[in-house]
Amino acid sequence: MADVQDDVQQELVWDQRALAAVDLLTDARVARAGVPLPVASLYPSLHLNLAECYRKLGDLGRAREYLQRAQAGIGALGDDEYGRLIKGGLNRLTRQLATKSPSDPAGRNESD
Repeated sequence: MADVQDDVQQELVWDQRALAAVDLLTDARVARAGVPLPVASLYPSLHLNLAECYRKLGDLGRAREYLQRAQAGIGALGDDEYGRLIKGGLNRLTRQLATKSPSDPAGRNESD
């Protein structure tokens, strides 16, 4: 639901809900639902999504905080398409936050 929101604030609310929901999951419950990933591998993506929302909102401190959380959980990701997708997103956001323009506090660039 977060990805289809036009408003960043609403996207953030849905991302926060997703993070709260995953805290209630167990590996067994996820496996029963047919998801072949451990719960721990979901956190980097969720934290990345939150970091991106905060970046868009101009709260770079929180963006960096959630980026660090995502990076801390990166070891749970496999060397598969999903893992590479999330790692690529982390690398992109790391670069954006490192090279943000002083005239653009949200750190947007032309590729957004």
